[in-house]
Amino acid sequence: MSEPITRRALFAPTLSLFASTSTLLCCALPALLVTIGAGAVMAGISSNIPGYVWLTEQKVPLFILSGVLLALALFFRWRSRNAPCPIDPAAAKACTRLRRVSGIILWSSVLIYIVGGFFAFFAADLLL
Repeated sequence: MSEPITRRALFAPTLSLFASTSTLLCCALPALLVTIGAGAVMAGISSNIPGYVWLTEQKVPLFILSGVLLALALFFRWRSRNAPCPIDPAAAKACTRLRRVSGIILWSSVLIYIVGGFFAFFAADLLL
């Protein structure tokens, strides 16, 4: 019999969302803004947000950390895939909804990570 869903299994997808969003902000956002002709907006963002330039300079460690967090989140999701929900109908409904939302967050994180990785490492070579 499987173990019930743990806090660790719920925390990992949320943490991976924040980590993958940072990869999107560091790498995909600048490429998008420059592509659509909003280079001045990008210049304003980089000069007014403290630490933004540092974040873009640290893209390799950022992607490594985000990838590790995503891998952990996927592992915890896979490990708890057959975890039982409570017998109480209201709690079972909440458990099912939480699993669905957790899955949406996790797969959104994976998509964001892939988009950010494309723009950080491959777009310049392919598009220029």
